[in-house]
Amino acid sequence: MTTGVLLVALALLAGAAVAQRVVTVQSGPLVRTEGSHVTIWCNVTGYKEGVEQDFEWSMYLASAPDREIRIISTAQPNYAYAVYSQRVNSKDIYVERLSRDSALLHITKVQAKDQGLFECYTPNTDGRYLGSYSARTNLTVIADSLTVTAPAQTLSKVEGDTLQLTCEVSRTTMQHTHLSVGWYLKAPDDTTSATQELLTLSKDFVLRSGGPYRQRMAAGDLRLDKTSATSYRLTIHKLQPVDQGLLYCQAAEWIQDPDGSWFAMTRKQSDKTQLRVQPTDRDFSIQVSTERRPFTAGEPLELRCAIEAQNVPERFFSVSWVFSSSPVAVVGPGAVPVLGPDYVAREAAGHMTVRKESANVHLLKLQHLRTEDAGKYICRVTEREKTPTGDFIDRSKRSRNVQITVQPLKSNITVLLSSNSSEVLEGNMMQLTCVVHSTTGPLSVVWRWMAKQGNGPAQEVASLDRDGTVRHSDAYKERSSYGEIRVERLQADTFSLSVYNALPDDEGLYSCTVTEWFQTGTEPEMTWGKIGEKSATETITVKSVESSFMVSASSRTPSVTFGDSFDLLCLVKPRHNPRVPTSVTWRFIPAGTKAADEGEFKELVTFTREGTLKWGEQLLGLGTRTTVDRSHSNTNFWLSVTRAGRREAGKYQCTAVLWRKNYDNSWSRVANRTSNLLGISVLQPESKLRMQKTNQSMVNLEDSRVRINCSIASQSSQDSQHAVLWYVRRAKGSETDELLLRIERSGAIEYGTYADEERLRRRVQAERLSPRLYALTLNRAESSDSGTYYCLVEEWLSDPDGTWYRLSRDTSGFTEVLVRQPEARLQVEETESNVTVPESGSIRLGCSIPSQSSRDSRFSVSWYVERFDDEYEELRPGEEEHGERECVFSIGHDAIFGNGNCSPREEAGPNSRLQFERTTLDQYSLTIQGARPTDTGRYYCHVEEWLLNPRNAWYRLATNNSGIITVNVLQQESTVKSVVCSNDALFYFVFFYPFPIFGILIIALLLVRFKSRNNSKSQEGKNGAPLLWIKEPHLSYSPTCLDPPALSLHPGSVD
Repeated sequence: MTTGVLLVALALLAGAAVAQRVVTVQSGPLVRTEGSHVTIWCNVTGYKEGVEQDFEWSMYLASAPDREIRIISTAQPNYAYAVYSQRVNSKDIYVERLSRDSALLHITKVQAKDQGLFECYTPNTDGRYLGSYSARTNLTVIADSLTVTAPAQTLSKVEGDTLQLTCEVSRTTMQHTHLSVGWYLKAPDDTTSATQELLTLSKDFVLRSGGPYRQRMAAGDLRLDKTSATSYRLTIHKLQPVDQGLLYCQAAEWIQDPDGSWFAMTRKQSDKTQLRVQPTDRDFSIQVSTERRPFTAGEPLELRCAIEAQNVPERFFSVSWVFSSSPVAVVGPGAVPVLGPDYVAREAAGHMTVRKESANVHLLKLQHLRTEDAGKYICRVTEREKTPTGDFIDRSKRSRNVQITVQPLKSNITVLLSSNSSEVLEGNMMQLTCVVHSTTGPLSVVWRWMAKQGNGPAQEVASLDRDGTVRHSDAYKERSSYGEIRVERLQADTFSLSVYNALPDDEGLYSCTVTEWFQTGTEPEMTWGKIGEKSATETITVKSVESSFMVSASSRTPSVTFGDSFDLLCLVKPRHNPRVPTSVTWRFIPAGTKAADEGEFKELVTFTREGTLKWGEQLLGLGTRTTVDRSHSNTNFWLSVTRAGRREAGKYQCTAVLWRKNYDNSWSRVANRTSNLLGISVLQPESKLRMQKTNQSMVNLEDSRVRINCSIASQSSQDSQHAVLWYVRRAKGSETDELLLRIERSGAIEYGTYADEERLRRRVQAERLSPRLYALTLNRAESSDSGTYYCLVEEWLSDPDGTWYRLSRDTSGFTEVLVRQPEARLQVEETESNVTVPESGSIRLGCSIPSQSSRDSRFSVSWYVERFDDEYEELRPGEEEHGERECVFSIGHDAIFGNGNCSPREEAGPNSRLQFERTTLDQYSLTIQGARPTDTGRYYCHVEEWLLNPRNAWYRLATNNSGIITVNVLQQESTVKSVVCSNDALFYFVFFYPFPIFGILIIALLLVRFKSRNNSKSQEGKNGAPLLWIKEPHLSYSPTCLDPPALSLHPGSVD
């Protein structure tokens, strides 16, 4: 025993020595909906017994997993961080202690920002650390997407009815969740009573009902059907009074936690339906209704029997109608009437109706009451009910007596006769309306006519029987056959007599006689009796159209301009009547014609009586600019002319003929009328042509282009065309203006005689720059073109007939043109210089033109020299010696030597000492080779500037001289070379003739040697020695006398 106790104690000590703390928390992740109540439990084990454990909750966000956010502690009141302190203080977050070592964290309304890692920490209470002191779980917060909807309504049902309610439940949660849907009933007035569960579809898809409804669900009177993915329908058959109250639908969304338990994340309820169930009562009552008044024979009678009971459609009632103890009809539950023997014929004739109007209302209707129908009427109702034993019992009730009084017929009719007009125009329709009031039976009508003076008997026009048959008298039968007399029954108590195409003879006194009838007996032995008769009269006057027939013509525009429109109106009175139509003709006399003098009208157009148009021979505006129209009443007839011209001017008149259409469709001419004359004048439009009157002047150089504009400021019409005439006045004060050219409106150009005389035809150019701008251009202007220019513009318009006419003329402002020659700007280099050259040297004389008047200028250049009396005397600086001026060289503006302004003494040729150069357009030079002492003198160049005028004739514009170049030639002594070179015969004898002679001798020597080698060719030919060959010597010759001819022998010429 002691050993056992010791072993147990050792075991306990060993267990206490190895025990360690373990903290566990609810397994995650936990998925909860936003706004729901979240709980997380936390337990601790392995601690020292007897010590109550504290719990501290913190969380870590996914965005900052290492940062602790303190929430709540059981030991420290101010443990929470600021982000949670307010919610902790308001008890939105709190800790529920379940035991000493277990606690539950509550978050009453979880928020999206609460999602993260929750940690439960338990402070150490053992004095040493062994085991784990905290545990973590993950909380995921998702949006609440559960919706539960059902319409809020109030329903009233009767016990035994069927009720159906539909609830829409949906969610969009991404996680796997289950739904539970249930219907609940709550008493509307008793707030203390508990809510009763009707029927619920659990999250496990199990259908269960509340305790009081299990038997009704088993019997099939209580159903819950899922009709679609989101619809749940509650059906309650055989409603009971206990089902009355507030019905609503409640749904919950469930999710399974990692520990396998299911958690309802959210619950929601729909709007409530208030249901009232009225208990059934098997008793019923009867009520018969009808008009409470005496009836007259022939009137209809309606009796209605109403059954007042609950759930009438599901009960079986039969209704019997009884009159004075005689059966009238019986209507069974199937609504099939069974008639009494005395009423079968009346029902077959349509004079009686027995039917079931609704589930609880039955009708008895007698169409035509008779005096024998007066009496007492009763409605008897019988209900047949099935007992639980299967037998049927009948319960009957009868209504109170309904007394019906039927008085015999008595005519109380009143007759009113009216007409559409007491005065009718001939050809119009005459309509008489007879209205009958207070009728009880069928009516017949007789229409009569009597002369207005009343001196004759009344004639019957037509009659209408009570069955609607119309009969015409013999006097009106023919007119009625053509439809001119018509009798109608517009309504049951309204009748009409219509006379179409009224004639003057139809005037008189008309009467309407109405007879009221009643029917007695039954078919087929029915008779008609007359109840009463009444009459009414009306006097009708027919006005002849001829007396008021008149025609007039008018126009608002008796005077128009070309292209305008004018309207003519022909007014015909009285108003148009289809039975008395009018034909209207427009006539016309053209102005300024023979027909106008004779007064002979020509027909333009006729409006026929049938309403068609008939055009005459005379057509205005070729028929394309003339329109005609008439009013709907055919009283106004228009003749409209658009774009009027000369042809439309004249006198207009309209004539009208009145026709009457007889009842046999033949026509009779009644009257003819002619209107007044209308004079229409068509004038040319007022001219609005205005030219630009600005005077101006211009100065141009010869051979330039002169442009003169002619601008139209305004014109009469956009369609105007213009003819332009250009004039020139040569001298100021001259009254004669010469015509240069004329531009027709068609664009053709006609030149005047002045243009031919002054040879302007080729130089003048006329243009149309725009519709209102014309230009005259003088090409290669001459000084003779100076003068005053202006244009004359003629405005032409086309009349509507296409004929062109000149509307007006106007002149432009004056343009004074001055054509002058170019300004002389010729300049020649005037620098003076002294030149000393040796005898036989070269003298270069330059002539530079730095400025010229025109780039087209050409120059005639001549060089002059002034010699002194003593040609060997040196010129002293500053001395002015005037000798004889001699022309040295000249070149004309046409580039021909010697064609300048002087004739040189020394002629040009191969032996001339003069060399002329033109290096650039403005640089000239003259070189004198082989200077001689006689060439000493004062040289200068004379330049003439020439231009080509527009007539291709050259004229001299300006002249100028260059600066003076003083030339001094030094004289040299004679040498052999100079002597030889100066004598041509001696030159050729010394330098030319010896060379040909020497050449001939060499050739002869070569020929002799060639022959001798042919004799000894055996050896030399065999040995291959080269043969001798000679080339013709090359002679270089210079025509100058400075160097002797050179003879050169090229290699290979001599072997």
